[in-house]
Formats: sequence, C-alpha cells, structure tokens
Amino acid sequence: MVRDEFEFRKMNQLRKNDKSSEQRWDDKIKELCEKINKTKDYYTTSSCAGRVVLVKGIPKKAEDIFLFKSHNKVSFSEIKKALEEINYKKLIYFKQEPFILHVACRTLEDAENLLDKARDAGIKKKGIITTRSRVIVELNGTEKLELPITEELTDNYLKFLLKEANSRLERTWEKLAKLERRFRKV
Repeated sequence: MVRDEFEFRKMNQLRKNDKSSEQRWDDKIKELCEKINKTKDYYTTSSCAGRVVLVKGIPKKAEDIFLFKSHNKVSFSEIKKALEEINYKKLIYFKQEPFILHVACRTLEDAENLLDKARDAGIKKKGIITTRSRVIVELNGTEKLELPITEELTDNYLKFLLKEANSRLERTWEKLAKLERRFRKV
C-alpha cells in the first residue's frame, strides 16, 4: 500500500503543538482554519487574524520585543494604560498588522483554486510557495498601520490612531469571513 504523503504531512502538522505565544488560534480566524483543515486537499500551517501591538524599535526580532499585544480591537483606556505602564525609554512602534495565513495544498491546481477563493474574498496579497515536497499558499491582508510614537503623543492623536487601527482590523476580519464563506461551498 502506498502512503499518501500529503495526508501524512497533514496529520503530523495538525498534531503539533501550537507554537504561537497564545498556544491557540485567534478567535477571528479559528472557524476558517477549522474549515480548511476539514477538507481533504488543504491544511493550515500558520495563521494570525491581525493584531495591534506596541513593539520596541530595535532592528531585529528579540524575545521581549512586544510591549503590548491584542488580537482584538483596542480601547483608548487599554492602550493608554499599557503606555503608562511601559518602562521603556527608547523608540516604540505602534503597529496594526493584518491577517496572515499559510495553507498547504495537495496539488498546484488546489493552490490555484484557493487563490481564486481568496481573490473573490477581496484578498489582494497572495501567492504560491513551492518546494519539492509541498505547495503552500500565503494569504496576507493589506490593511496595515505602522509608525513610531514618542512621549509627546497626545490623547487626541492616540484616539485617532486607535480608530484607524480598529477600522483596519475590522476590514481584515471581513475578508477572512468572506473567505470562510467560500469554504462552506467545498
């Protein structure tokens, strides 16, 4: 009997512990990931539904780079409190990051079908990554905001930033919901 290599890799991937700091799927992407993983031709390898973060302005990734992180919309009082509690006197970046999703596909044709679903859901940034043994589709939201902030940040400007960041998160989640609806038809 010949082993189905795709199914073998899928089983191994889905058995692995989640390597994210939360150790679970983000709520806004969970149903989509579950639907993808129930299909015979796809499985997720990594995902993030989008987030708002405050990070240290350092050139490389570090273990303690995050000063604040939320995968939900953020209130003014929440971010204000986080900024007041931060004891970091160097450059800080305010970021709103869009979703990212990596999906392993059984065949190149399956990958192309996923790209069609993503296009129909309004996702503009997408592509296929291939190796000898795997075909991966990468989907990224384009709703992004990133800028340095200083101690002179006013409450009014912070409120403006949060309104924009939360609006962009909502748009990224709408695209995920549209993609999830396309998987109901599978």
